[in-house]
Amino acid sequence: PVQVLSYLGGVPKVEETDLKPRVGFLYSIVTHNISILINDTREQDSGQYMCTVNVVDDTIRLEKNVGIINLTVLVPPATPTCQLHGNAVVGANVTLSCSSKKGKPSPMYQWQRESPTLQVFFPPAQDRARGTLKLTNLSLEMSGVYVCRAENQAGSKNCSIVLEV
Repeated sequence: PVQVLSYLGGVPKVEETDLKPRVGFLYSIVTHNISILINDTREQDSGQYMCTVNVVDDTIRLEKNVGIINLTVLVPPATPTCQLHGNAVVGANVTLSCSSKKGKPSPMYQWQRESPTLQVFFPPAQDRARGTLKLTNLSLEMSGVYVCRAENQAGSKNCSIVLEV
């Protein structure tokens, strides 16, 4: 464990960590509320935070003097990259892939074909976890713009690819 913030002898102290410019007490300590605030959260701020309260001349009972909370910082997906694998010729099979380099939790992917022929895809043609869409026995009518949305609880981003059969 690394101490990030303390209040001793009436003086708050922020320790020398990467949180130093971004952390502080939410309220004045005299309110008896020792909630903290972390600004500009980052993925590496995720972890277990422990609050220990020791009052001078008080009996220390570990289970009553300690509070623990787990913090998970969610990260929206980065703009994904769309790719075409295979030769887009009549009768052939191709795979469209979509991947995002960032995102916590890992993004899920959803492919759809844009207007004028709007089409949504489902398994087994689409693999939402891997971001792939398999198109089989291509025809001229399958040409169009295909959009992939990478999405998690923190947000979503799109990429698109033009398929010309």
